[in-house]
Amino acid sequence: MSRNPLRAALTALAALLPVLALGLALTATTPPAAAAATPVRVMPLGDSITGSPGCWRALLWNRLQSTGHTDVDFVGTLGPQGCGVPYDGDNEGHGGYLATNVANQNLLPGWLSATRPDVVLMHFGTNDVWSNIAPATILAAYSKLVDQMRAANSAMTVLVAKIIPMNPASCPECGQRTVALNSLIDGWAAGKTTAASPIVVVDQWTGFSTATDTYDGVHPNAAGDQKMSDRWYPALVAALGRTTPGPTTSPTVSPTPSPTTSPSPTASPTPTAGGCTATWRVAGQWPGGFQGEVTVRNGGAAPIAGWTVRFPLSAGQRISQAWSADVTQSGTTVTARNASWNGALAPAAQTTFGFLADGAVPSPAPAVTCAAN
Repeated sequence: MSRNPLRAALTALAALLPVLALGLALTATTPPAAAAATPVRVMPLGDSITGSPGCWRALLWNRLQSTGHTDVDFVGTLGPQGCGVPYDGDNEGHGGYLATNVANQNLLPGWLSATRPDVVLMHFGTNDVWSNIAPATILAAYSKLVDQMRAANSAMTVLVAKIIPMNPASCPECGQRTVALNSLIDGWAAGKTTAASPIVVVDQWTGFSTATDTYDGVHPNAAGDQKMSDRWYPALVAALGRTTPGPTTSPTVSPTPSPTTSPSPTASPTPTAGGCTATWRVAGQWPGGFQGEVTVRNGGAAPIAGWTVRFPLSAGQRISQAWSADVTQSGTTVTARNASWNGALAPAAQTTFGFLADGAVPSPAPAVTCAAN
């Protein structure tokens, strides 16, 4: 047999070796593509109102997607139960569960370990109220659950609902029991919140009707699901942006077009009586409305016991919803007075209140004044 074919093959292989070596070197030295942004992991936590089927989650998820908040991952050890539309249905809405039992039996740490949330949406306590558990006992369970959340993630943001009303035929006392629990949640949250792990109260109770928004006096129907989604939305959007509104006060349904996170004008702090200063910014805007935020700071050397902020809205804008302050509007003048839990500010301390308004974003930003009480 002739050796010429073998010699030719060896010669060709030798010629390819430098090319193969160069290819390997390029592969080893080419930097990897930039990793995609890590989504914010959101755990809906509660009972059947959250999970069976809890279609407010479907509405909320799809609203987030349609308004550009696509970096969100709903998480939980339970999956979706229908709702008729595609959505990320992972959740921890366990039908029939009591918040007190989940706390006493230490069920939450396992769920947290499996899902690693950054934000928790907690509507919990309906079954506790039905079981005539004392409000103080329910709040103690809330505290234990929050402690477990913080043990899993020291920067956890917790959105806690004032639970929706109850009027089941088999529990005529449940309506007043719900009021008793909800009346204590603001104070509990103010005492439990921290800068690293804020607790935001979302008022799901005000304006919610058991007659028109539930199908059995307890569980939301389609109208109730829409109201719940609308109440969660502004607080969750703020949490996604790592800004945190305080407790909502008598909220109305949010506008259908939703806030964006585009940059917006701010106003420089204006020192006024007592060293109080206030800074305005627009946290989001949409056609026909915007979300505003005002930061109040004690720039003086002595503590202040309370504050009053004023600013003009002179182009027909109207405040429709506010949180973390008692906000009123008379003509073109908006007056905001501190809530019961955020009026006292030590030197250099600050707090923030927010609002939704109808109309165009003011330009230039209005002059904001602040007076210590």
